[in-house]
Amino acid sequence: MPGSKLDEIDRMILAELQADGRMTNVELAKRVGISAPPCLRRVRTLEEQGYIRGYHAVVDPRELGFEVQVFAMVGLVSQAEVDLSAFEAKCKGWPLVRECHMLNGEVDFILKCVSPDLRTFQTFLTEQLTAAPNVASVKTSLVIRDAKDEPGVPFEVLEERLRRDA
Repeated sequence: MPGSKLDEIDRMILAELQADGRMTNVELAKRVGISAPPCLRRVRTLEEQGYIRGYHAVVDPRELGFEVQVFAMVGLVSQAEVDLSAFEAKCKGWPLVRECHMLNGEVDFILKCVSPDLRTFQTFLTEQLTAAPNVASVKTSLVIRDAKDEPGVPFEVLEERLRRDA
């Protein structure tokens, strides 16, 4: 299991930083029960090994005028790797697309999009997304409200699995 490569302190560091990536190294070290210099070394190692991919602020899109959030389920004509990669590259260039996930099953991709208004999203949908090469179908669902939006992973589940498997 991937998480088992990390010791308990590394996992605590990750959980604390996931909850609050702005805390100082001194505060982080205090919370995980080690001194600041080895804590900083561990954080840097976790970054280098790819466990920590970055730090960012969680911005409220609606506060910035992005009132519309839509999930778009996209079916492609061809699922050849070159066509899948081409669609992913296209998504990376579309600012309204904030997330792009390839799925298995009836839908090839699900996109999370944000837009300032419905008209802007509709223009994107008709002029860019449905017009993109290899796109066979697009079904959209407008988000009414967010009930839960948790970043990262549930560390309590990881810890329970590690205890159970020990």
